[in-house]
Amino acid sequence: MIREGIININKEQNMTSHDVVSRIRRIIRKKRVGHTGTLDPMATGVLPVCIGNATRIIEYLDLDLKKYRCRMQLGLSTDTYDIWGRTIVRSSPREVDRITEDDVRRVLKSFSGRIDQTPPMYSALKVNGKRLYEYAREGKTVAVKSRRVFIPELEIEDVRLGRGLGSTVTFSIQCTKGTYIRSVCHDAGELLGVHAVMSGLVRTNSGIWDLENARTLDELAAMSEAELNGVIGDPDKALTHFGEILLSEKDGARFANGQRIGESSLNILKAPEFGDKDFYIPVSEEYRNMYLVYSEADGREKVFRGTAILDRAKKSIKPKKVFVSGNGGF
Repeated sequence: MIREGIININKEQNMTSHDVVSRIRRIIRKKRVGHTGTLDPMATGVLPVCIGNATRIIEYLDLDLKKYRCRMQLGLSTDTYDIWGRTIVRSSPREVDRITEDDVRRVLKSFSGRIDQTPPMYSALKVNGKRLYEYAREGKTVAVKSRRVFIPELEIEDVRLGRGLGSTVTFSIQCTKGTYIRSVCHDAGELLGVHAVMSGLVRTNSGIWDLENARTLDELAAMSEAELNGVIGDPDKALTHFGEILLSEKDGARFANGQRIGESSLNILKAPEFGDKDFYIPVSEEYRNMYLVYSEADGREKVFRGTAILDRAKKSIKPKKVFVSGNGGF
């Protein structure tokens, strides 16, 4: 039997994230499968996919940083903000060739840190219950609010100018959830005065997952059941921002039944990472007091039970999500 957990997929081009989920369902013969964050059809790279009960951690990954390698092409503006869209404006090669490397570095530097960004119309973001790309395909426009995102790192890796509309800039970027790299390219092109589109994108990291350890769908399809189970990771290992608590086997069973556990029974192994410090984006009070709960069971060191909120006023933990009820485990 294929176990529940998370697979780190290396997504190919010309596939939506939903396409990946659909194929994994066929490979592992399970219906409950979900990805942890949309990757554009023409983008490649890291796409963590959750199986079974592990899909319940997806909402907990908001604080994960993502990292990309992007190629930006100068001189074009398209409706999708990437090279695969319909061209709206085309600059002259002479205009593009006036851009210097200093210009590029100055403009891209302005995107480091906290910025307000408007998502592109061709995106999966929902407005009034409908995805933006659905409005765009119908020729409709809707008001889209800008969102605040944070870019801790942006490093230029390669600059190839003086090639007219073939001029490109390659950069790596680390960012918080909800950042659109296509919008970074589009906005940078506007600041440069010659327009720009994204012409290549690889997600190299997403939280604890990296490209080096990602598997392609074809690789998964060729694996035996034992090999598949070997590449499926435990969901709790991805929740590095939360604290950790160890309970006795008896209290672990009580927790699994939805009961509060008093602080005298809590062995706190680790405090939440953002319990007393800030993140690049606002952290909810719930996340500041969220713990992974483990318990002793069947002689094993510990078994992951679920997540809990530490209620300081009542001096106890309250179960939030129970992942393992009996003595089983991921």
